[in-house]
Amino acid sequence: MAGIVFIISAPSGSGKSTLVSELKKTVPHLEFSVSYTTRQPRGSEQDGVEYCFVTREKFEEMIAEDAFLEHAEVFGNYYGTACHFLQDAREKGNDLLLDIDVQGAAQLREKIPDAVSIFVLPPNKVTLERRLRSRSQAEHVDDDGIIRRRLEKARDEIGNYPAYSYILVNDRLDQAVDELVAIVWAERLKREGPESAKIAAEAAANYNRLAAGCRQGNNLRIFPVLQSFEIAGHRAV
Repeated sequence: MAGIVFIISAPSGSGKSTLVSELKKTVPHLEFSVSYTTRQPRGSEQDGVEYCFVTREKFEEMIAEDAFLEHAEVFGNYYGTACHFLQDAREKGNDLLLDIDVQGAAQLREKIPDAVSIFVLPPNKVTLERRLRSRSQAEHVDDDGIIRRRLEKARDEIGNYPAYSYILVNDRLDQAVDELVAIVWAERLKREGPESAKIAAEAAANYNRLAAGCRQGNNLRIFPVLQSFEIAGHRAV
């Protein structure tokens, strides 16, 4: 059976990287795709760990070679997911987690309709702005203009939440980690059954319960977040 493809998206500063890091520690047989980008490394970022850093020329060569499952240009830099990550995961019988923005997620859903998509929301706009400013000071990068642009982009990205299968609100890290882990296991249980997944019945029931609470349309905790960004109604990618 082909492995499950999990897509996770979130505005910059929503804590997605921390969630993914905790997920990787907890869930076996889950590979993580390291995105290619043309932007410069920030802080302690390492090539091949947070991103694969390449030149714009190299990235465009890869586009011409059809080497990406998806790619997009954001704030003047390219980001993309190489096809070989999916091929490698399937050869090993593992699931694949893709950390991509809403543009890339829309492309992936067209290519892989059964992919499981997860959108991570920050607690509210004030918290997100504080996180962005704190990161800016630590890394000596983003000025006020760029931070405003990131907040505007965050609002646009959050407006696309109805296109995702699951919605997480990252206001409590421990709870968000538990929910993310539960989503992965619940999707495995749905396709493989508890015996194949080697999960006890009680654990399976708990995973299914937590995941169900995050399903699109079930998570009532999203509404204060949307209100803080002045988002009303539903808009799909």
